This record gives sequence, C-alpha cells and structure tokens, in this order.
Amino acid sequence: MNLSSEYTEDIRSLSGRGAHKRGELFMQKLSGRKLLLIGFTLFSMFFGAGNVIFPPYLGLGCGREWVLGFLCYYLADIGLALLAMFAVLRSGSSDAITRPIGRIPARVLMSAVVLCIGPMLAIPRTAASTYEMSLQPLASGVSPVVFSVLFFLVILLLCLRESAVVDIVGKILTPALLLGLLVLIVKGMLDPIGPVPDRVLVDNVVRTGIEAGYQTMDVLAALCFSIIIVESARKKGYEGRKECSRAMMGACGISAVLLLFVYGGLTFLGATTIDVYPEVTDNAKLLSMIIQDLLGFGGMVLLGIIVGLACLTTSIGLTSATASYFETLFKGKVSYKTLVVVVTVFSFAVSNIGLNQIIAIASPILSLLYPVVIILVICSFFKDRLLRCYLPGAACLVAFVITCFDTLHSTFGMNFSFLEMLPLDSMGLGWVLPAVIGGLIGFFVPRKAKAAEEA
Repeated sequence: MNLSSEYTEDIRSLSGRGAHKRGELFMQKLSGRKLLLIGFTLFSMFFGAGNVIFPPYLGLGCGREWVLGFLCYYLADIGLALLAMFAVLRSGSSDAITRPIGRIPARVLMSAVVLCIGPMLAIPRTAASTYEMSLQPLASGVSPVVFSVLFFLVILLLCLRESAVVDIVGKILTPALLLGLLVLIVKGMLDPIGPVPDRVLVDNVVRTGIEAGYQTMDVLAALCFSIIIVESARKKGYEGRKECSRAMMGACGISAVLLLFVYGGLTFLGATTIDVYPEVTDNAKLLSMIIQDLLGFGGMVLLGIIVGLACLTTSIGLTSATASYFETLFKGKVSYKTLVVVVTVFSFAVSNIGLNQIIAIASPILSLLYPVVIILVICSFFKDRLLRCYLPGAACLVAFVITCFDTLHSTFGMNFSFLEMLPLDSMGLGWVLPAVIGGLIGFFVPRKAKAAEEA
C-alpha cells in the first residue's frame, strides 16, 4: 500500500500561515513511518523462527568468550547478508551477481542456493524445529512422522490455494515472536539462570561463530529475495535510485539494531547455562529449557505456539518461492503445482531425520557455498572493471577447491595436512588467500569479447 496516497486529503487540507512547514513536518513523519515499515520487513526476512536456536547454543559453547563468538556469528550472518542486499540493489538482480562465472555455473549455483533455502535444508529445518520446540516439550507422545504429515499437508494446501491468511498471520507473528523474545532476554539479564563461567567448551570460538552464522542461511536468502525488499521500498514512494539506496540503508540500520539485541541477548542467555545444562547437545532443547526456566510452563506454551506458526508461514513462503524459481528455470515445462508437490514431499522426507542431523548435513554444504557467494558479492561492487577478465571465476574456482579439501578433511577425516599451513585456516577461512591469488591470476587473463558481453 502506498501510504502517501492514504494521507492525500490531510495534506491538501493544510492551509493558512505555517501550513507549508506543517506539511513538511507531516511528510517527514510519514517518511519515517514508511522507513520503519521497510525496516521491520527486512527484519522479518532475516529473523527466521528457526534461527533462534543457534545463538543460545553458541553462547553455551563459547562461555566466557561469548561476546567474541557472537560478533563472529553476527558478521557472518547479518553483516554478510546486508552486504549481499546492497550488492543486489547495485547490480539490479541476483543473476547479475552470479553471471561473471558463466551462464551454466551461475544457474547451478543459484539452483544450489534455492535448494538449500528450500527443500534440502531450510524447509525441513523449520518443520523439525516446530516439532522439537513447540510440540515435543508439551506432548512428547506425538509421533514426529504423524506431525510431519500434518505440517506439510497444511503447507501443500496453502501453497496450492493462495490465501491471505498466511500474509495476515505472518504480519502478526513476527512482532509477537519479537516481543516474546525481548521479554525472555530482559528476564534472563535481570535474573540470569546462572553466572557466565570462566571456561570455553568449543575448540575455536571464531570458527564456531562463523559456522553458526552460515547455518542461518541469511546470506543465501538475501541473494534470492532482497530484490523483493527493494520493490517494497519503491512501492512506498522511494522511486529514485539514490532515494531508494538511502531508504535501504535506513531500513538495514533498523533491522541490524533489532537483530543485534535479539541475537546478542540469546547468546548471553546460552552462556549463563553452562553450569546448569553442561551436557545438553541439542539446539532446540536448550532453548526450550531456557524458556521454561525463565518464563515457566505458560511462557513455553505461548512461545511454542508462536514459533510453530512462524515456522509454518516461513515454510509456506519458501515452498512457494522454490516452486516459482524452478518453474521459471524449466520455462514452464513443469507446472508450479507439480513443483509444490515435489518440494513438499522431499521436504517431508528430509525433516524426519531430525533437527540435529539436518544441521550436521547443512554444515559442509554451506561451507562449500558460502565462499563462492561471498566472492561474487564482493566482486559485484567492481563488476564494470572485472568484465574483461576472469578474476571472479578464478577466485571462485580456487575457493571451491580449497573448501572441498577442507570439508573432506574436517567432516570425513581425510588427511590434507597442507590446509593447516594456510593463513586463517583455524578460523575456517583458509580459502581466502588462495582465492585472492587465483583472482589475481585471473585478472591478467583477458576475457573473450563475446563472453564479456554475455556477463
């Protein structure tokens, strides 16, 4: 809705001495309201209900160094996601960002990204989170398979039949979830579960924080859906490029501050539980126990309902977006409804392996994708200078190869000891220097005129 048209009559009614000044003040207030709305829209996009399980568990592992772990998490999550937002705004689309690596590799990359934020990881994770956070603590006897059948049946019906109920519920649930978590955080700060101990449970705080930031998949989501936020800003009256950019900067600031407080507070709450729950290894269970300790059974029921419904609306949006993407990719040869059914059935199958297993599977996949996406986002700010060379493609290829070795080394136990010689390897950033070297080599390799035009 264009808010400026809503108040046209009020603006026209301003008359007499000082009316012009009052009109300017009114428009400034109106502009601020629109900016706040865009900021909350952006916050809603990044603040997935499934994401709330990561900061407390990060705090539990980082102990006395929870601030460092949180900062690494925040930069790997929101910092990179906002950078991707501005990259899409500058380039015009996510396709323009991935195009420098070639048409086919770009399609493969975007398909992998959509699958990750869709049926492979994000959708099943929301279903598993709903079961383990909303249902299991309250009714442990319900079969997870039966729950998944009902959960995905609702998704299927609402995706096949467009319903305004989803939008309405989504607009209500995000503020409700935010308010509930703010109450939880304030209560946990004023009356902590326990003291923050003088020890650390994880081997490397920085690497743990970065990997937790990867798990949110917000950068991948920003790459796919940030153009929607840009269009939202334009519909609210920010037509010019500079005006739209300023609006996006303001909205990013609003969402970043909200997320800083929420995620930072949840990380702190996790750090206060080391002496109370030292043996907990389940992300969702830890958050449920924190909620029960601080807000009691009633608070757990309320937040469980909100989280469950928020996960449901998130899953519906992701299912619809995934089906739409592949319908376009297949040029309409496979219908939207057919793809919705495929995505729903596949997500159902994956969701039943359990939340911790989904997180474990996601870790190596995201470790492979993130370096490539980060490089392309950074290169997009210098796109005009890089069209005549192979810098982006070479840097991405080298980073992908190094992360493949690192994944085989860390996940499957294969011995690639040379990785330990790379700078920043202990932080999970061993790919950075090789990618820079590969990019410099690619910079001096001229690109064919036809290839440069296609990019």
